[in-house]
Parts: sequence; C-alpha cells; structure tokens
Amino acid sequence: MSPVQRRITVVGSGIAGLAAAARLAAAGCSVIVLERHDTPGGKIRCLPSDAGPVDTGPTVLTMRQVFDDLFQAAGTRLEDHVALLPQALLARHFWPDGSKLDLYGDPARNAEAIGVFAGSKARRQFEAFSKRAKSLFDGFDAPMMQAPEPTLSEVTRHVAMRPALARQMAPLSTLDALLRRSFDDARLVQLFGRYATYVGGSPYQSPAILALIWQAESAGVWVVRGGMHKLAEAIADLAASHGATFRYGAHVDEIITEDGAVAGVRLADGTMLDTDAVVFNGDPRALAMGALGSGCAAVAPQTRSTPRSLSATVLAFAAAPHGPDLAHHNVFFRHEPKPEFDALEKGRSVPDPTLYICAMDRGLPEPPPALERFEVIANAAPLTVSGREEEEFSACQTRIFQTLSRFGLSFDPLPGPEARTTAQGFEDLFPMTAGSLYGQSPHGAMAAFQRPTARTALKGLYLAGGGVHPGAGVPMATLSGKHAAEAILSDRTSTLMSRPTAMPGGMSTGSATTAPAQSASSGS
Repeated sequence: MSPVQRRITVVGSGIAGLAAAARLAAAGCSVIVLERHDTPGGKIRCLPSDAGPVDTGPTVLTMRQVFDDLFQAAGTRLEDHVALLPQALLARHFWPDGSKLDLYGDPARNAEAIGVFAGSKARRQFEAFSKRAKSLFDGFDAPMMQAPEPTLSEVTRHVAMRPALARQMAPLSTLDALLRRSFDDARLVQLFGRYATYVGGSPYQSPAILALIWQAESAGVWVVRGGMHKLAEAIADLAASHGATFRYGAHVDEIITEDGAVAGVRLADGTMLDTDAVVFNGDPRALAMGALGSGCAAVAPQTRSTPRSLSATVLAFAAAPHGPDLAHHNVFFRHEPKPEFDALEKGRSVPDPTLYICAMDRGLPEPPPALERFEVIANAAPLTVSGREEEEFSACQTRIFQTLSRFGLSFDPLPGPEARTTAQGFEDLFPMTAGSLYGQSPHGAMAAFQRPTARTALKGLYLAGGGVHPGAGVPMATLSGKHAAEAILSDRTSTLMSRPTAMPGGMSTGSATTAPAQSASSGS
C-alpha cells in the first residue's frame, strides 16, 4: 500500500499529536486530527485576560533542533512560521535571605555569576557539574531520547563501552544525592534539584541522570512571540498545509477494534470514522483504564498502577507588578526544599511554597506594558495521592501571594478564581490523567524504561505524548510524535490494511463536520 492511501486518525492535538500529524501528512498520508477542545495544543493552552492571552502551560522553547527538524521534514523552516526570541538571561532566582542569582545561556557568564554569588569554589563546582550535565545529555541523547524503543540491555551495553559515562550518571544516586556531592552551597543544590519538577518529580526520589536537564536549558532558551500557543497553532497550520483535516469539539468515545487490530473510532454523537491507524495523543493511562473502549484496555497496563507525576496549581492573569525586577523566567525559593516535597508526597501543601513565575512580557525587545501577563505555578500532588485535599481558592490565593509578599513582590489587581487551574481542573481538561501533568512518575532508576513506547501490541494503534517515551516536556513530547509517525510509515503491511471508506451508519473521514459532545478522550 502506498503512503498516499494510508488513512491516519490522530486523537488529540497536543504537541505530540500535532508533530505526528505534520510528519504523516507531509509523507502523503490522509490525516484527520480529532480534538475534544476548541483549539490545538493540549496542555499548551492559554486563558484570556485584559492584556491578551496568557499561557497556562509551558512557557519557553528549548532543544530547538527538535522543532527545526520537524519543520524541515515538512519542507519549510521553523522561523518562517513563528517568531523566536533567544533569551540571554535564562532565569532569575530569588531566596528568602535576599540573595539572587541570574543564569545565562553563556557558560562563562554563568561561572562568573556563580563565583560572585557563592565564591570561587562554587564556581569550580558549577563548571564541573555543567561538564557532567553535558556529558550525560550527549551520552544518552541517541540511545534514549532519539531511540524509538530503547531497551535496558541496549543502554547497558552503550554505557559499558563508556566507563566515564557510567560514573557520571551515578546510577545508584538520586538527583539530590548527586547535587549534595557536587555543591557545598545548599542554594545551588536547591536550584538544580528543582529541575526534577520539570518532569514532575522530586529530587529526593528522581535518578541522578536528570542532571542532564540543565544542559537542555543552558544550550538555549527561546520565547515564542505571542506565547507558546502560537507554536501549537503553527504546527497545526503546517499539518493542514499538507492536507491534514482538523475537527475541534470532536470527542472520541471509543477506538474500535476488530480481530486484534484498530478498525476506526466512534465519536460521542455516534459518528463512526474508519481508519488504517490511530495515533493516540493522550495519557496512555486513559486507554488502560478503559476510557476509550475495552478493545484498548490491555494497552500500557503499567500505567494503571505506576505512581503519577506531580500536578500543579496554576494562576494565569494580567496585572501591574510592584517589587523586584523580573525576568521572563523567575523562581522564588522557599527556605528549605525538602519539607515541601515531603508534603506533596502526602497530598498536602506548605504555607510558603517555591513558586515559578513567567512574566510573559519580559525578555522581549520592547519594554513591558503597564498591564503585564503572568503565569504563576506551584507544585501540587496528583489526585491519586491518598489523603489529598483540594485547596479552596481563597486559601490558595493567600498562600501564594503572601509568599511573594515576603520577597517584596505584589500584583494589582490580584487574580480571581477564573485564573486558576488545579489538579482537578487538569483532570477535567485531560481525563484519566489524575491531574498529573507529566504522565508516570520519573522516580526510580528504571522509570525511563517503564514508559510505553510508540508501538503497541494492538495493530494499528500508536502512542504519542508526554506520558510516552521519551517522556515529559515539549521537546520530548515532540520527539514522541516523530517516533509514532516513523513507526506508522515503516509498518507497511502488518498494521495498515485496506478497509471501506465509511462504516455502516457512519461518516467518512473526508467530512468536515464537527461533533461536540462529552467523552473521556484526552486531547493532551
């Protein structure tokens, strides 16, 4: 069967689904994308404000080469579709004792800043840590992140041939333990330990190899002008330019199977769409829990019992800030990190959490307007944690803004309830995730090998998203979309079987009808 005859249904238009759709459409496949929400992007979403759309998910682009590769595969250039603004200043960090540290995209400037911040020994320790992070990233990029189906035996063999890499990955250590050996200054341990939260983990339980996240960020950070949702829109437009069809408000109730293979999908309004293959761009836990039909319930069974990654409480609003000068990326640390992670493990909150603030209108060529857009994020437990309680909005607002007031930072006006998204809110938006933003927990040395991969045991069903290998984060999810597309294109005979263009009582995939309804499908 030639590629042009392949009919592919992508369920969910998160960044991974969009990446898969663009690659498949560019390869000549007939692609339809079904999205339960009204816009593309999944967790790359925004809320309206008096100052314009405010991001409520990822805030910057890293690992740019992943996105350059995606657009090149579709015959164009990333910079022709979105305006990317490189950030010399990566992040500004504040501590309760009044200390402050800026980190940059320039290694020499970072070393100088840390020398001023914590002394010459800390500078040497930072340079050694950065060298380790780069070695880990370079050493595991090909055999793990770029590999569609890595195995423990293959990675073990890869490491065995590189003894230095084995030492650098510290396989028996947590990230926190590695950092405590790497730095004498507790503030630097706290700063680099926070990178575990980028994939929904605690530094006290995540493996030391997550130190490589620092390399991913230090290699370059770009702001997408207008917000990250502009990137999602650009990839959707890219897929559409190659013939992909998008239906929004299309809620998938069931992925239909026949004789151990995917046969089609059924929407909540009863519409039946046949297909040769499905890319499920949602949390694979939804499949394992039976939310998309009993025929898919055997897929990714480990997700039913594997612990979930962190959730968050997110505020997205417009206001005038007063107090310390903010960068685009800002982190306000609590005094001691461990009590907060201990509380999260029990489903509780602390009165003075570490807070991340994205000042969306900073880091741009022009000065910020009087009314700026902000995203504030506090870590939260997923809904699966025993004893977890949902925090009332007034208590949440008090906790967050009292913490910031201790740093001298205030906002006028304060946001209302409409600005907040909680773990329960994320579960409502992306069903069967338990509110988790990053899929399975990254805790434990084997966590990377426990994620589902693009191919499944069900013929014609492929997975993509942050809950799938190679893991959470916009670049990783985008790579998962690449893996799914490449798997479909290489599986020429076993999964892509010719079927009629319409199922009895249904509608062909060529229809542009949108069918809004309620369902358990996820568009993340």
